[in-house]
Amino acid sequence: MLHSVTLPVIDGLAVFEFGLLTEVFGLDRSVYSDVPAFDFRVCGLEAGRPVSTQVGAQVIPEHGLEAMEHADVIAVPAVRVRPEEEYPVELLDALRRASARGAILLSACSGAFLLGAAGLLDGRPCTTHWRYAEELQRRYPSARIDPDVLFVDDGDLITSAGTAAGIDASLHLVRRELGSGIANVIARNMVVPPQRDGGQRQYISRPVPEAECDALVDVLAFMNARLAEQHSVGSLAQRAHMSTRTFARRFVAETGVTPMQWLISQRVLHARLVLETSDASIEEIAASCGFGSATLFRHHFTREVGIAPTAYRRTFACDAPDAEAAGERAGRELLSLG
Repeated sequence: MLHSVTLPVIDGLAVFEFGLLTEVFGLDRSVYSDVPAFDFRVCGLEAGRPVSTQVGAQVIPEHGLEAMEHADVIAVPAVRVRPEEEYPVELLDALRRASARGAILLSACSGAFLLGAAGLLDGRPCTTHWRYAEELQRRYPSARIDPDVLFVDDGDLITSAGTAAGIDASLHLVRRELGSGIANVIARNMVVPPQRDGGQRQYISRPVPEAECDALVDVLAFMNARLAEQHSVGSLAQRAHMSTRTFARRFVAETGVTPMQWLISQRVLHARLVLETSDASIEEIAASCGFGSATLFRHHFTREVGIAPTAYRRTFACDAPDAEAAGERAGRELLSLG
């Protein structure tokens, strides 16, 4: 069961992740709901010693690291990413002790670096903000990092991606330990969905690989200008004045992907823009981007981005005529949750 939560803070604290963990676990909602009040404590290297944040303010923890010794959950907020040797040894030792006695470790965003520095990610599936995923993998090569998901639940280790994904992971933990009813009440009071679809891929702008070979540059430009047309490796090789085998080999060597993979990625990128800026139907977008059918479009889009085209539009559309109505619908859905 989930009774007590301790949140350790150090210099370089990220205030949003600190705030979201406090919002989920630190507020006493028992006065107006059936949500139990958690024994929530904020601790630092020393009780009463101010901790700097990334926005020019300070947080003063009431407790020292001894508050971590018996907590059910240690919630680690995001901190400024720094060289491993600069993380406080006392905190790393406290995290190791908490893990050894079976406490649940929950990290938000770059808080995963503290867990990695403590040796607690070795051989474990985990995640962090997509921007930091490569650096986390470089430092802790045995960690099994998935940069495409919002959070990873590995039992006593839960790691989350950037910013708002910490809310997803925290509510997931509440749901897992205390049930959907309590998680829904907390979500409704925070005015957030109890669960979100998709993963980090929908928030990442992935650059399309380019080529240095002049012949391939011309072919890439040709493909990009005619996304709605059908292309084959043979026809593209002919345009590049190469044999099919040579063209396919050179294309992978230059771009890191096959010609058809490159074309699909370009089509999906264009489809994202159309979904964000127009009210064109899924069928119309599928045709204009060269997917041939709405079914094929949905398949490739979901595989590349992580969510379906309609869900992507609901999240990211700004100028489409139905964007405001979609927002109003989402708001009504949130009010009805729980």
